[in-house]
Amino acid sequence: MSHAVLSPSSSSRWLNCPPSVRLCEEFEDEVSTYALEGTAAHSLCEYRLKKALGREVTNPIQDLSFYNEEMEECAEYYTTYVMEIIGKYKKPIVLIEERLDLSSYVKNSFGTADALVLGDKDLHIMDYKHGQGVVVSAFDNPQLKLYGLGALHLFDDIYDIEKVHLHIVQPRRENISEFEITKEELYQWAEEELRPKAELAFQGEGEFSCGDWCRFCKAKNKCRKRSEMALEIAREEFKLPPLLSEEEMEDALLILDGLESWIKDIKEYALKKALEGHKWKGYKLVEGRANRRYINEEKIAKLVKKLGYEPYEQKLKGITAMSKMLGKKEFEEKLGSFLERPRGKPTLVPRSDKREEMETVKDEFGGKNYD
Repeated sequence: MSHAVLSPSSSSRWLNCPPSVRLCEEFEDEVSTYALEGTAAHSLCEYRLKKALGREVTNPIQDLSFYNEEMEECAEYYTTYVMEIIGKYKKPIVLIEERLDLSSYVKNSFGTADALVLGDKDLHIMDYKHGQGVVVSAFDNPQLKLYGLGALHLFDDIYDIEKVHLHIVQPRRENISEFEITKEELYQWAEEELRPKAELAFQGEGEFSCGDWCRFCKAKNKCRKRSEMALEIAREEFKLPPLLSEEEMEDALLILDGLESWIKDIKEYALKKALEGHKWKGYKLVEGRANRRYINEEKIAKLVKKLGYEPYEQKLKGITAMSKMLGKKEFEEKLGSFLERPRGKPTLVPRSDKREEMETVKDEFGGKNYD
């Protein structure tokens, strides 16, 4: 499958760090099992959505290496959500896995939208995410905004579109995210930010910059800018936490995630090179600790039963498995009142995080202590 040099999926990186595009060309593509699983999940989602729309489609399940019950549930989750959007309009236009031309703003660029829904004066861009590591937000999402521009290229001369709705559907994180932008705002972003940054990126020019977008950069382990940033942080002689001023503490918090990520990436890269035969000075490759495990569980169970013991533990089915066994309707009617969602462990996150802020004792009695 061919990919654009400036692909929508990597747009967060090349918009923030334009020269990273050409730097990454020096590294070979490595397709992870996560990416392959995601591709399989997209194929299943496409099949389920087309089937729900009554379209002729070939069942791909027998060819999906990563197919399992969870993937089927995710595809159903996605299909239900998209069908709800479609159901809002009398005669919507629905395109699935539509290739979009983005070259009007980004040289030689194209992308494929999971689903497009056009109804009345609304244009909806649907994007399925199978990953469960990072929660993806539709808020000001450059990948989805690029898809929006590509869809406007198809429809804007024919239909009177006013608003573009960007949707992220991420079932494994129970994440549904939507962001609304006017057509005029999208075109303004394309002219003022997208086009100039894309031109720099295509030429391999501009300034290197480090941030969250480094996560999926092929050059992240050897990037000099990232190394300089991390080492500069490491050189800082911070006082012990109790002696830091609040301003110093805030500065430290802003950079610690980047430093931890850089350390993790360097260690993973060094391990990979060692496995390939490289000898690092001062380090050696050894076999880690491992726990014993049964070779044949069925045989073990039979032997234990002969000895007069019960080899198996009884365990209540999980919520997903129980819901599937009973059916969603009966599950909610009979067991819904016995379910609860415990409060999560308090976690400190950047203010850009979309979760609602917790109230503390000081908040309740003395007010918040930030601007």
